[in-house]
Amino acid sequence: MDDSAIEAVSAGTPLTGKALLQKVKELAHLAKRETAKQCGYVKTSSSGGVRTDLSGFYDAVLSAKGVKLDETSRDSRGKVATYKATVHKNGQLLIGSAYTKGMGLKEGDVFTIKLGYKHIHLIQED
Repeated sequence: MDDSAIEAVSAGTPLTGKALLQKVKELAHLAKRETAKQCGYVKTSSSGGVRTDLSGFYDAVLSAKGVKLDETSRDSRGKVATYKATVHKNGQLLIGSAYTKGMGLKEGDVFTIKLGYKHIHLIQED
C-alpha cells in the first residue's frame, strides 16, 4: 500500500477504490470486522464508543469492484410510497399516510368520489 493510503487510514479517512481492494487482500487472514477497522471504516457514537461500519465497508468494496448500487434500494427508516393500493377483504380501499402527507392533507379534509371506467377520482371539496 502506498504512503497516501496509510496516511488516509491514520487520519480517519476510510480507504476507497484500488487502495481498499489491495488492503482487503493484504488483511485476508483477519476477521471482517478487524479488516473494516484497519481500512478506516469505524464510527464514533455520541457516548464516545467506537463501532465498526460494516455496511459502509461492504458498500465501498462493492463500489471498488465496479458494482453499482441503487441508493434508493438501501434500507431506510420507514416505508417508501409505492403509489399502489389494495382492496381489503372487507371491500375497503386504504390510502396510506405517506400519500396524504405528501399532498398536504389534514384531518377533516372532505373529498367527493367520482368513479370512471377504470379509475377513481378524489375531488377535494373546499
